[in-house]
Amino acid sequence: MPPPTLDIGSAEALLIVDPQVDFCPDGALAVPGGDEIMAGINSLAERFGLVVVTQDWHPADHRSFASNHEGGIPFATVAMPYGLQVLWPDHCVQGTAGAAFHPAIAAGALTRAQLVLRKGHDREIDSYSAFFENDRRTPTGLAGYLRERGVQHCVLVGLAYDFCVAWSALDAVAQGFAVTVIKGLTRSIAIPGPDGIATDIAADRDLAAAGVQVIAAA
Repeated sequence: MPPPTLDIGSAEALLIVDPQVDFCPDGALAVPGGDEIMAGINSLAERFGLVVVTQDWHPADHRSFASNHEGGIPFATVAMPYGLQVLWPDHCVQGTAGAAFHPAIAAGALTRAQLVLRKGHDREIDSYSAFFENDRRTPTGLAGYLRERGVQHCVLVGLAYDFCVAWSALDAVAQGFAVTVIKGLTRSIAIPGPDGIATDIAADRDLAAAGVQVIAAA
């Protein structure tokens, strides 16, 4: 049986998640191979009429940064009022070069974007998903925007597969959208999760359970 492919005719919106310098090699929170997907994302964006790009946009004193916790260790977890929080290296700080879009995206897919959505700007709450902050109660407004545009099916690509892409995909399904993730146009951080399962494996499991279609390529 051939692998599933993407039917662009039924996929009304492309959501490009956090294609930023800090998530690429030599960035503050580098995702292995993060830069390798940018050309493919640009090509894919040319096939969509509606493109949305998200941008991590943290204040320097963001509580998800290990540096803002006494004795904080990057990639450890701490209890926050909204649940367990991974402590990250400082990344995507507002106005810095690391928060900028990867140059290939800035010259390509970004020029087609009808919406750029910044997230993670509240110092007290991290925001992986494009739809909700990590308290799972505070919406970004993206679901309403997509509904008003008549979108029924979202296609997701970007960084990182096992955090912001996966959380966005799960929330999109919960909001009633059909969702496809093109895994070949994502990359994973792949760290041990709180349950001992690597985060990329857990993302595979959770997306399948939620009915998200994950395909290798478009």
